[in-house]
Amino acid sequence: MWRGTLPRGRLALATDIADARTAWMEPGAFEVAPGVHRIPLPLPNDGLRAVNVYAIADGDELVLVDSGWALDEARDQLEQALGSIGHGFESVRRFLVTHAHRDHYTLGVTLRRMFGSRISLGIGEQPTLEAVINGQVDGQLTDLVRWGAHDIADRIRRSMAKGGGPKPDGYEMPDEWIRGVTDIRLGSRTLRALPTPGHTAGHVVFLDTESSLLFAGDHILPHITPSIGFELIRQEMPLGDYMDSLRLVREHPDMRLLPAHGPVADSTHVRVDELLDHHRKRLDETERALAQDEATAAEVAGRLGWTRHNRKLSEMDFFNRMLAIGETSAHLDVLVRDGRLHTSTVDGVARYRA
Repeated sequence: MWRGTLPRGRLALATDIADARTAWMEPGAFEVAPGVHRIPLPLPNDGLRAVNVYAIADGDELVLVDSGWALDEARDQLEQALGSIGHGFESVRRFLVTHAHRDHYTLGVTLRRMFGSRISLGIGEQPTLEAVINGQVDGQLTDLVRWGAHDIADRIRRSMAKGGGPKPDGYEMPDEWIRGVTDIRLGSRTLRALPTPGHTAGHVVFLDTESSLLFAGDHILPHITPSIGFELIRQEMPLGDYMDSLRLVREHPDMRLLPAHGPVADSTHVRVDELLDHHRKRLDETERALAQDEATAAEVAGRLGWTRHNRKLSEMDFFNRMLAIGETSAHLDVLVRDGRLHTSTVDGVARYRA
C-alpha cells in the first residue's frame, strides 16, 4: 500500500512506524532530516527485501545516494516517492553510489540512459565492475577452489556452459570515479565521501557532518552484518579492510545512521562497536574450529553456525553457502596474518591449522 510522505516539518525518528524493524520496507518517502528523504525500494529475493535510497534536496534538483535495482516495480515506486515530494526523474541530477552491487547501482544506470543523470562511484569498484561487464568469473572460480568449495565451483562452471554467469545488463561505467576522501558540494550542503573497503573493495560512505548524518550503504547495517570476502575480484584481506574501515568511521563524531538496508538508527558508534565485537568473537570461534585438525575454509564453514538462528551450512541455499564460505576464508586469512593460524596450499587448495 502507498504510504506517501511524512507530514512536512516532521522528522522520522527511530520510533516511527516507518522505521520499525520490518515496517521500514513500506514504500514511500520519509523525511529523516531537513531536505533528506529515505525511499525504500523492493528487491526480488527473500533475504534482503528492500534497499533504502536517500533523496537529498539540492536547490530545485535532487541528488540520490544509491539508486536501487533496475526493476520495473522499483522504478515505479521511486517515481511515486519522488512525486510525493514534488519531484520527478528529471529532477535527479546525480547518483552518489556507495558500491556497485546490483541493488545499489543498476537503476541509476537505467535512469541515466533516459534522463542524463550522472553517476559517481568509488574507484576501488573499477576492477570488479569491469569483470561484471566483461563476464569474467575466473578469479571467483579460483577463490572457490582455494577455499575447498569444489562442488560450488563445478556448479558455476556448468551454469556458465549453459549461458549462465554474471549478467552485464544494467551495468555501465560511471561518469565519475571518487578517488580518496572527497568533499562533494550539494547546494548549501557538503558531503564527504570516505572510502570504506571491506564489503566491497571500493565501498564509499558519505558523511554530512553539519547535519550529523552518515549515509552508510552496506558498510554499517543496523540488524545484520554485511557479507565479506566474496567478489569477482577479491580483496587481499577483506575482513582486515572492513574492520579498519569500521574503526575509521568510529574516529569521526557520532552521527545518525542512514543504512541501505534496515531502519534509521540514532548512533553510528553503537553499531560500529557491535560489529567489531561480533567479528572479534567470530575470529575466536573460527580459531577454535581448528583446535584438533587442519581443514579448508569450506570445511571450517561447515563447523560454524550461521545467521542468528545458528543454521548449519548444509541447510543454506547455494548462494548463501558461497557467501558463508567466502566470509570464513576472510576470517581465516586474518587469523593467519595475526599469527594465530598457519596455512599451506596444495593443488590450489588452502588448508589451515593451529
